[in-house]
Amino acid sequence: MRHRSGFCCFVGRPNAGKSTLTNALVGSKIVITSEQPQTTRRAVRGIVNRPDAQLIIVDTPGLHRPRTLLGERLNDVVRATLADVDVIGFCVPADQKVGPGDRFIAAELAALNKPVIAVVTKTDLAKRDQIAAQLVAVSELGEFTDVVPVSATAGDQTDLLADLLIAQLPAGPALYPDDMTTDEDVEARIADLIREAALDGVRDELPHSIAVTVEEMQPRDDALTFVYATLHLERSSQKGIVIGAKGARLKAIGTRARAGIEDLLGGRVHLDLHVAVEADWQRNPKKLDRLGF
Repeated sequence: MRHRSGFCCFVGRPNAGKSTLTNALVGSKIVITSEQPQTTRRAVRGIVNRPDAQLIIVDTPGLHRPRTLLGERLNDVVRATLADVDVIGFCVPADQKVGPGDRFIAAELAALNKPVIAVVTKTDLAKRDQIAAQLVAVSELGEFTDVVPVSATAGDQTDLLADLLIAQLPAGPALYPDDMTTDEDVEARIADLIREAALDGVRDELPHSIAVTVEEMQPRDDALTFVYATLHLERSSQKGIVIGAKGARLKAIGTRARAGIEDLLGGRVHLDLHVAVEADWQRNPKKLDRLGF
């Protein structure tokens, strides 16, 4: 059997289940997840290792109608990624009707001349007749190599999806060591874990206004790592929401994030969080560059 290796990109509108599906296929948490749209803000690579193949999944931000410079840059990340992969997974949720955003993405994919597998996600949230109707609706969006329903949460048909994606890869050796699950920078993963904790329970525009940077990491001899990070907001009025009464919400963010960071680093962590205001950072090119976008 020939060994295959190559890149796949999951694409879809915000909250289509791309990140949860990436984590399920890789078998570990590579990408943060949230009910908030546009949680993913860069291309994140997860690596699926099999005896006969290595599939590198590139999770991308949701394609959307941008309202800020950040939104435009996120869309640019998606389109640049699509140009470089071997196969595309087009994700459409089973529990939501096909809409203009899905049709727009399908039209863009049709122009790429690449194999596209349509993935009806979140089947655990839909009834059987709803899933059947969605499979028909998605099939009518374009010419796809396959159309497959999956539930990343329940693990339903994720192995089948991996088989279908791998079948579209070229023959070749592994591109990464077989013990790697991602090539993500540790500090970037820590920043994402903090932002994931900060997104829990917030609403309106605040989720989009939160960015996180890791300022410093200091490992100590007693196996305790000090992590200093900053949550950047756009308006002073948002500080009270993030910090909470007597600092209670910021403390809860730190407690939740620290657990994930300790799992990532494999040791104890002291997490020091600071909240700062970067006025309208989503619209300012210099501030976006400084924050890593």
